[in-house]
Amino acid sequence: MSTLTPSQALRDVFALDNEPPRLAESVLLLVDIQNTYRTGVMALPGADEAAAAAARLLRRARAAGTPVVHVINDSGEGTPYDIRAHIGAICDEVAPVEGEAVVVKTLPDSFQGTDLEKVLTELGFAPGGEKDLVLAGFMTHMCVTFTAQGAVNHGYRPTVVAEATATRALTAPDGAVVSADTLQAAALTTITDRFGPVVATVDALPA
Repeated sequence: MSTLTPSQALRDVFALDNEPPRLAESVLLLVDIQNTYRTGVMALPGADEAAAAAARLLRRARAAGTPVVHVINDSGEGTPYDIRAHIGAICDEVAPVEGEAVVVKTLPDSFQGTDLEKVLTELGFAPGGEKDLVLAGFMTHMCVTFTAQGAVNHGYRPTVVAEATATRALTAPDGAVVSADTLQAAALTTITDRFGPVVATVDALPA
């Protein structure tokens, strides 16, 4: 029986820090935690559980005085991402409170075509020096992964909280069905290979 031998992660090749940051010294970035993913064509397996985990993470962040930024995707009226309708609204359990910024995007990378970098700079987290961002949200293989990449490209150090993310099953180019669990694992592995640490649970993130 053959044994799989993993390659060395790029983060290890380049001697990058894999220790998760302290939440109190980071910015919490909640990406696309919208009703979009809880019903209808874009409903994700595990979305309710991931949203509940994100809510716990948000409560910890607020208690620690951690700045919070909510990112939402807007694809226009009549779409599952219509932020003017209930379907595209931020989920109630992670709804922003006064003083928390909301950034609207139209692309998977939350930095692309938005004022996210400006918002982070105004919070005292100017790009450079690998300031820490803690990410949670939907979908793991898409907006979470590409926002983590965008964060690196802009000089930040992202960390993803796995239990506060979720994705969906998709059809591979060869016609095989890739399960949500498989795609979730692949996305988180992509992130840990180059973009940043992944912690399994909210409680695994240092206070």
